[in-house]
Amino acid sequence: MASAEIAAEHERILREIESTDTNCIGPTLRSVYDGQEHGLFMDKLEGRIRNHDREIEKMCNHHFQGFVDSITELLKVRGEAQKLKVSKTKERHEQRYMQCRLQQRNIATTIDKLTHCLPGVAFRAQYYPALCTLEQLEQSCLPKAGGYRFCAIMAENIPVLRTHIRDVSMSDLKDFLESIRKHSDKIGETAMKQVGLCVFSAFAGLLQGLLGIVPGAHDLVDFSPVYRCLHIYTVLGSRDTFESYYRKQRRKQARLVLQPHSNMHETLEGYRRYFNQIVGFFVVEDHILHTTQGLVNRAYVEELWEVALSKTIAALRTHSSYCTDPDLILDLKNLIVLFADTLQGYGFPVNQLFDMLLEMRDQYGEILLKKWNLSFRQIIDQDNYSPIPVSTEEEYRRISGQFPFQDPELEKMSFPKKLPFSEFVPKVYSQLKEFIYACLKYSEDLHLSSTEIDDMIRKSTNLLLTRTLSHCLQYAIKKKNVGLAELVQIIINTTHLEMSCHYLEEFISNITNVPPDGVNATKLYGTSTFKDARHSAEEEIYTNLNLKIDQFLQLADYDWMAAQGGGQASDYLSDLIAFLCSTFSVFTHLPGKVAQTACMSACKHLSTSLLQLLLEADVRQVSMGALQQFNVDVKECERFARAGPVPGFQGDTLLLAFIDLRQLLDLFTQWDWSTYLADYGRPTCKYLRVNPHTALALLEKMKDTSRKNNMFAQFRKNERDKQKLIDTVVKQLRNLIAAHQS
Repeated sequence: MASAEIAAEHERILREIESTDTNCIGPTLRSVYDGQEHGLFMDKLEGRIRNHDREIEKMCNHHFQGFVDSITELLKVRGEAQKLKVSKTKERHEQRYMQCRLQQRNIATTIDKLTHCLPGVAFRAQYYPALCTLEQLEQSCLPKAGGYRFCAIMAENIPVLRTHIRDVSMSDLKDFLESIRKHSDKIGETAMKQVGLCVFSAFAGLLQGLLGIVPGAHDLVDFSPVYRCLHIYTVLGSRDTFESYYRKQRRKQARLVLQPHSNMHETLEGYRRYFNQIVGFFVVEDHILHTTQGLVNRAYVEELWEVALSKTIAALRTHSSYCTDPDLILDLKNLIVLFADTLQGYGFPVNQLFDMLLEMRDQYGEILLKKWNLSFRQIIDQDNYSPIPVSTEEEYRRISGQFPFQDPELEKMSFPKKLPFSEFVPKVYSQLKEFIYACLKYSEDLHLSSTEIDDMIRKSTNLLLTRTLSHCLQYAIKKKNVGLAELVQIIINTTHLEMSCHYLEEFISNITNVPPDGVNATKLYGTSTFKDARHSAEEEIYTNLNLKIDQFLQLADYDWMAAQGGGQASDYLSDLIAFLCSTFSVFTHLPGKVAQTACMSACKHLSTSLLQLLLEADVRQVSMGALQQFNVDVKECERFARAGPVPGFQGDTLLLAFIDLRQLLDLFTQWDWSTYLADYGRPTCKYLRVNPHTALALLEKMKDTSRKNNMFAQFRKNERDKQKLIDTVVKQLRNLIAAHQS
């Protein structure tokens, strides 16, 4: 063949190779091997391959950057697509769930129905031919055979055989009843697990369809004895007898199932076994209801359930009342919900169970209050009643995360610094949030609206605030050995907790999705709780200050017969003033009015106590020297008041606490009786605050002193004149008192 022809042939073969499907390329390759110049063709093939490689490389280089850009875009889109997929999955969540559940139920029903047919088929293969044969013998064959003896014997044995078949089937039925009694717990457990799985996963039905249906009652118990016995009794004309026997036995078993163990309340497992048995019982009855024709009917099953429901609720009320553990109550509530949902799935009404759960909510709330009472008491007992020191920004942020506290001025200060409140505040606030979470947990799955849940949580939280926490705060305020510094810190703590109440309102709204400003929204009573506690602490401060003042006054040791007074204040009073100065310096963090009220209250009490000390019945005599020393002490008190131990008083307002004493002492030390008697009763009287009874009582003490301490006063004209003057003043005071009394 000429070289041109060979080249043309090779070119044709190459085009055929390039265009032919690989499955049909065999003949083409055979023509290559059969032809001539095999080596020349191979060279040409190699060349063609290199050309194609260059074309492919050129094309790849041309599109490479576009490919890279496309991959980059795809990576970006993948993340968005994933988000979109999740979103769409959630949107289709309920629909797919319902479809899967419906498919699962249809599959289970189909399998169940087919399974139920098998015992009937088996029965017909075993017993039905025998019964038919007996009937055929009795009705047809034996009468035709005539009066032979063997016919008579066979006729006599037919009833015996029927009775035997009936007795065998009844024995099987009794074994069946014993079997379902033993397996009720397992059947109920399986049914509740199936419902629990469906609640746990929205795609549980699909998963069960893929992985295998959860075993039903027919998987755990062989129901063929019931069907066999029912059919035999029906054929024998004794169906009513069989139905009556079956229902009677099942009622007996129901009574046993509904009788709880005496220690059921001790563990959750006790309740679980109780519920499993009840569910198992009614799952079997539901199975019998749907797989037999009239052995049990809907009215019978509903009657059984009505009795079971009332006894179950009564048992739960009794046994749950012993529970003091909120976690056990919460677990029991979840178990009751699962129990109710399971039976509701079989068509049984369970509203009364949910009503009972609402009753248990109150019990749960009371148990929570007791638990939180212990928590609050522990926090109070462990608190050091000192501002929290913070050394680093991390510590500051940690505490700010526990308690919503904002103080721009404090934030500007450098570390280390102190927060105004003690550890009591963030711990109590955290406990309040934990309590709200605990209330929310109980409200889940009770078929309540968001508004009902919100209302329940707010009412429970109000009980915690107004009853439990309020009592604990009173305990902290009234307990023994509580000092003024602790009371001051309690006031500061309750002030900050009061300011945080609106954050609690927002916290509840966020978890219930109910706005706090709704028309029917229950408001938290936290503000009034903390305000009342603060007022109580303030009163306790006033009382404790007065007690401290009384303790110092008990150390007073005046020489009531002193000839003249000293130039310095008494030691007990100097110590008392030093104590008051130190105490009021701690009041700097208190609200201004509280500090001012405490200071004024202390000064008034001191003034009143000093006057009572002077007029005390045990003090029978008071010399002018003693009165002068007493005057020095009162001046020391006035210097303390004038120095302004607490800021905020206008002018000499604090001095007014000692004005009664001051006017009384001025009257006696200046012996200004003519002015007092002449101006008494006038609004502008110099000694307006001096009560004539008080003046008379003190003057009587001084009159006795003049008489007893000056034995020779009658021989001294000046003393006699002074005594006459005292007697005259005493007489005038008595006349003044008598005139105003009349």
